Amino acid sequence: MNPVFAYRMKVRDYECDTQGHVNNANYQHYFEVTRHEMLEKVGLNFHELHLRGIDAVVSRVEIRYKAPLVGMDEFNCTVRHIERSGVKYIFHQEIIRLSDNTVCAKAKIEVVNLVNGKLSQPKVFDEAFAAYL
Repeated sequence: MNPVFAYRMKVRDYECDTQGHVNNANYQHYFEVTRHEMLEKVGLNFHELHLRGIDAVVSRVEIRYKAPLVGMDEFNCTVRHIERSGVKYIFHQEIIRLSDNTVCAKAKIEVVNLVNGKLSQPKVFDEAFAAYL
């Protein structure tokens, strides 16, 4: 199954640990950057949403590390698919190293929305993600 969205990135040397591998915390940054870029693609801007009182916040993260990325690796960070469960959007994501097409990490990220500080289901996300749900 092809991903619904992919964003190409490159490992920067300062993201690596003593062993030369990307530090585990940086994978979460890669996944988040990709979700924000996908929001832009569907016409939503994270900062503009915040100014309107709508905040998408991560409520749960599961990451499975499969193979290490190292300095200067180029990779695609993808959103394989999105599902909705109640007020949660669940993003299924992968990081795929381009040199050998290896899946380096898989994630399941749950996001909830706050509207003016209260847990809510804003229509703007339902409309923006309609083609992906």
